[in-house]
Amino acid sequence: MSQAIEIYVDADACPVKAEVYRVAERHRVKVFVVANSFMAVPNDPLIERVVVSAGFDAADDWIAERAKRGCIVITADIPLAHRCVSAGADVIGPTGRPFTEASIGMALATRNLMEDLRAMGDVSGGPKPFSAKDRSAFLSALDLAIVRLKRAGFGQPE
Repeated sequence: MSQAIEIYVDADACPVKAEVYRVAERHRVKVFVVANSFMAVPNDPLIERVVVSAGFDAADDWIAERAKRGCIVITADIPLAHRCVSAGADVIGPTGRPFTEASIGMALATRNLMEDLRAMGDVSGGPKPFSAKDRSAFLSALDLAIVRLKRAGFGQPE
């Protein structure tokens, strides 16, 4: 039996939860929706709500401890993406941007630079608004990641 594909969603402020549920249902893939407060999820045995403590980075730690090859992590959190990529997981941002071994270092450096510039008051505001194009790119990236894992021998839950 092959290892089942699992999707971990860093659910706080994630704009693509409904898309994750749709793609996961089509592929019959288990989804863990991880947050530090109660969050409504569809009544589906393949979708599991995980409420972690309110501690700093508790949701990130829960996801990172389980991330491995055969898992897909959905997050906009660059440090969490780095931890999960390092563990072998496929990581996708809500805009459809894949985080890979090749791209995560630059993403981390850019994040740290922007954090420093914001702290000095040189930059204000955050990322651009989430768009329909982002949603479409995300759906494509998630579907592609699942298909790639299936081709690599990862399978369905029991």
